[in-house]
Amino acid sequence: MPEALSADLARVGITEAFPIQEKTLPDSLAGRDVLGRGRTGSGKTVAFALPLVTRLAGLAPGTARARRRAHRPTGLVLAPTRELATQIDRTVAPLAKAAGLNTTVIFGGVSQKRQEKALAEGVDIVVACPGRLEDLIKQGLLTLDDIQVTVLDEADHMADMGFLPVVTRILAKTPKGSQRLLFSATLDNGVDVLVKKFLKDPVLHSADNAQAAVTTMDHQVLVTHADDKQALIEALASGTGRRMMFTRTKYRAKKMAKKLSQAGIPAVDLQGNLSQGARDRNLGAFSDGDVRVLVATDVAARGVHVDDVELVVHIDPPAEHKSYLHRSGRTARAGASGSVITIATTEERSDVNKLMKKAGVTPQVDEVGPNSDVVKELVGERAERVAPQAAPAATQSGDGNRSGGRSGGRSGGQRGGSGSNGSKRGGQGSGQRQNQGRGQGQGGGRSERSEPGRASGGGRSTSRRGQGGDAAGSGSARTSSSRGARGGSSQRGGAGQVPDRATAAAQRRRQNNRSGQPSR
Repeated sequence: MPEALSADLARVGITEAFPIQEKTLPDSLAGRDVLGRGRTGSGKTVAFALPLVTRLAGLAPGTARARRRAHRPTGLVLAPTRELATQIDRTVAPLAKAAGLNTTVIFGGVSQKRQEKALAEGVDIVVACPGRLEDLIKQGLLTLDDIQVTVLDEADHMADMGFLPVVTRILAKTPKGSQRLLFSATLDNGVDVLVKKFLKDPVLHSADNAQAAVTTMDHQVLVTHADDKQALIEALASGTGRRMMFTRTKYRAKKMAKKLSQAGIPAVDLQGNLSQGARDRNLGAFSDGDVRVLVATDVAARGVHVDDVELVVHIDPPAEHKSYLHRSGRTARAGASGSVITIATTEERSDVNKLMKKAGVTPQVDEVGPNSDVVKELVGERAERVAPQAAPAATQSGDGNRSGGRSGGRSGGQRGGSGSNGSKRGGQGSGQRQNQGRGQGQGGGRSERSEPGRASGGGRSTSRRGQGGDAAGSGSARTSSSRGARGGSSQRGGAGQVPDRATAAAQRRRQNNRSGQPSR
């Protein structure tokens, strides 16, 4: 191994090879296609990062440094999730820098301008999620014609998430004869098809049994009454170390993180409804130790690699044993020990027993309450409860831009509006633009442009032209165009109630009939 790369690994405490690295590196450094089988936490990232950087930098025998060119990377790593792509880059980038190479990360959910800029300036290694990468290829912003080494990480999860058709199209664009490294815990769900189609005479190396649990994990099933479940969850979350808790649904993950925070246990959620910025902030808060508890769904947590997670809690038992093993792999990483707890109600006990058998796990089973000795032993030292407001708040995707009620500060306060009643169904908020006039209104719905006038009413009101008059109603607000928010609604009006269009037309007809003028 090149001395510069060895020194960089030593700086982060990696001085000895893990089994998957020890088995794959001789072949991958020599340029052979490799199929590595090992689960999360087995050291796979370093196992492919080292040959990727070494060969592209011309540091391996028989290789030469590839010339950096705009829009034409020479190394490619594909990952199923944004979190995994980001974490892979954190491992690859320092090694690449030590060898004189650079990297960039490409994924969806964010503006692509920064990614375009990096590609235009020239980048050696791209770490990418398949969807955004294919989009950029279709836009002509990069080509894979110069790729020398391709890595496909967590291929089985790619298959589970439906990415294999996209991955197949991407791999087909890489040069024939280029090196390909594929890492996966299993070879089912179509992964074997990728291997046969794109890997040439691959060498198979397996670091562990794909169906077995990590031996440094302790597995326990806590059977409790449904009425005691929430208190038990709070007890398990109250320790001083990092905990990851898993739910089956996005809504439950969000709700559980909120409940724990309200109970004085700072927690954040990681689920599919979060914006990319919120996902990054929440994961960063957990990784940096600002919060100790992360509540996640299966898909959102794929690729989340955080060390020193001492406890994994299955709040909702997973539907299949593969999910159980993957969730559980968040602890006992890199040879460390950890505990995996599955909470089961009395009614779920039989299904959980079947799940454990399929996962190859023989857990300790205890019937417990929130204050049982078994629970106290698992929790260990308890952290002090904090005021609920100290817990970070998660941001949902799209917050602020669409709702005056849900984001009163943005839609009402920041642009000069204040105090208009309304919400998504009728709470506070006015629009994002001031208009020429002051109006007041009660009710909810889309706010529209207002002139000086008076209006009151509820529900979804619309603007109507009226003559002058004193403003009256609840609060004072500058109303605005409906582009801003679903916030408080106002109407153009004259004195008194403002008639709607049909009523106004009828009044004109009656007046015209009395005066003998034709109606218009």
